[in-house]
Amino acid sequence: MNRIKRLTYVFAALAMLIWSCPPKAANTMAPAVAPTALGATVLTPGSGVQSAVQARASFVDPTDIKFKVKGSFEEVIHVPDARENVVQQIIIAPGGHTGWHSHPGPVVVLIKSGAMSLYSADDSTCAGRIYTAGQAFIDSGQGHVHIARNESSTQSLELWAVYFDAPPGGAFRIDAPAPGNCPF
Repeated sequence: MNRIKRLTYVFAALAMLIWSCPPKAANTMAPAVAPTALGATVLTPGSGVQSAVQARASFVDPTDIKFKVKGSFEEVIHVPDARENVVQQIIIAPGGHTGWHSHPGPVVVLIKSGAMSLYSADDSTCAGRIYTAGQAFIDSGQGHVHIARNESSTQSLELWAVYFDAPPGGAFRIDAPAPGNCPF
């Protein structure tokens, strides 16, 4: 079986696992805190977010991961010798958001219910991209600062994230200050 087919089967199995897992007890995400160049602390706390880590595991064999994302431009995300992987369920209440942050490695995000608006720090126009139930996308991680928002006033947003290349036992979310490109 070729490598692409194997990866396809792995992601299909992962998606089936995510959709069949009962949620564990949820924990509220801690506020995001980031130092500024002057040493002061700027809070970028999330709001209305509950999350639960469902699983955490390391690759048994040395593993290189490469994602090739084709959209308005082509992006290749390469992770040599990937470390730990984390699966997390995240629920964002109506009007809630994650706060500005990034991840050490790429993240596969599956939207289970609701709609998510994703804003990137490097977009000077602050034009969010909307993902809805049944859609998935890859966040490149590796310093890509962003915020996820549930802009609905009535429906919660549920998403599942698979974080690749997290430091063993370490953080898979890196808090960041608001970049100033968006009014929120």
